[in-house]
Amino acid sequence: MGLLDKLSGWLGLRKKEVNVLCLGLDNSGKTTIINQLKPANTQAQDIVPTIGFNIEKFKTSSLSFTVFDMSGQGKYRSLWEHYYKDSHAIIFVIDSGDKLRMVVAKEELDTLLKHEDICNKKIPVLFFANKMDLQDAMSSNKITQALSLESIQDKPWHICASNAIKGEGLQEGLDWLQGHIKTMNA
Repeated sequence: MGLLDKLSGWLGLRKKEVNVLCLGLDNSGKTTIINQLKPANTQAQDIVPTIGFNIEKFKTSSLSFTVFDMSGQGKYRSLWEHYYKDSHAIIFVIDSGDKLRMVVAKEELDTLLKHEDICNKKIPVLFFANKMDLQDAMSSNKITQALSLESIQDKPWHICASNAIKGEGLQEGLDWLQGHIKTMNA
C-alpha cells in the first residue's frame, strides 16, 4: 500500500471494501437484484441462471462492494459455507410467489445461521421478499412468519418487499445494509 493509499485511508477518502454473500434458492432473483444494484452502464442485458457463483463489484458513495452471487440450486448450496468466514453481510433472497419451497428456504436459512462461521458474527442480514409483483406473492409479514425471522436475536436483520426486474425496493434494502455495515465498523 502506497503513501497516497494510506493517507486517503486516514482521511476517510477511500471507500471501505465489504464482502457480501447473496444467497437464496434457485430462481429467487438473486442475480437480477445484484445486476440492478450495479451502475446502469455495467448492467447485463440478459440474466441466466447462476452455475456455481458469480462475483460482482460495484461502489456506492461510501462503500465498495464485492458480492458473491451464489447459485441456489441444491447441488451448489454446499458451496455457500466456504464464503461465510470472510463475509461482512448477507443478502438472502426469497421468491415470494414460491410458497411450496418456503420450507426449503427456511431450512437453508436455519443451516446458514447455525453455521460456526456465521452464528457468532453480528453481521447484518438483508432479506429481499422478491417478486412482489406476482398475484399470489406472500407479503413481507407472511414471509417473516414463515421463516421465523423474529427469532433472529443476535444479528441485525431487515426485510424489504422487492421486484428485482423493475428495481423496486432494492435501494431501500441497500441503504439499510450500508447503514448497518458502517455502524458495525465505526
